[in-house]
Amino acid sequence: MSYDTNCVYIMSSLDNKVIYTGVTSNLLRRVAEHREGKPGTFSGRYKVFKWVYFECGGDIMAALNREKQIKARSRAYK
Repeated sequence: MSYDTNCVYIMSSLDNKVIYTGVTSNLLRRVAEHREGKPGTFSGRYKVFKWVYFECGGDIMAALNREKQIKARSRAYK
């Protein structure tokens, strides 16, 4: 599997209180950016460092549609 393709991913804070769902074309780079936790970013503010789920493949529109599906689901589902 290539991580250099369109991916939908979910990350959470270490205590699982905050969940972040996103789309990227380079999953490993994006996860590293979250873990840097730069000040002024969502990840920096909420400490969203734990990578909990991903799915890759398809074109960018498919990934964006899947992201919307996931965001529409309940917290328990995520």
